[in-house]
Amino acid sequence: MTTTKSCMIKPAWTPVTIGLMVLGFVVFWPLGLAMLAYILWGDRFEGMARDAKEHWRGSQLKGAFDQMSNTTAYARTGNVAFDDYRERELKRLEEERAKLDAMRADFDDFLRELRRARDQEEFDRFMAKANRGPTSGGGEAAPS
Repeated sequence: MTTTKSCMIKPAWTPVTIGLMVLGFVVFWPLGLAMLAYILWGDRFEGMARDAKEHWRGSQLKGAFDQMSNTTAYARTGNVAFDDYRERELKRLEEERAKLDAMRADFDDFLRELRRARDQEEFDRFMAKANRGPTSGGGEAAPS
């Protein structure tokens, strides 16, 4: 099994990295700055990523995210009255959202019809003007 580390650009002052840095500054300066940061501190990135992962695994926030993702969207609290109230309110909000979505679709259809009518009016005006043709004597000769 071969690794890709042998063909990666190493974080050091080599002609390739210097060239990429200069090219990055010419194309878009943040790219050049990123390449400079990679040259200077690139050997520490792997360790920083490992440390960040370890810190995340041990954090209380990760536990909260895991707990939220493992439970249903709204877990029961144990208070039956509150849970029933919450379910009724969520259902009411979903119905309200459905009404708003339907109204939005109707409004979009209305706007689409207005645009179509306006475009048709402009097209009819253009065709009427084009069918009148030039009234001056410089037009085409009539067939005999």
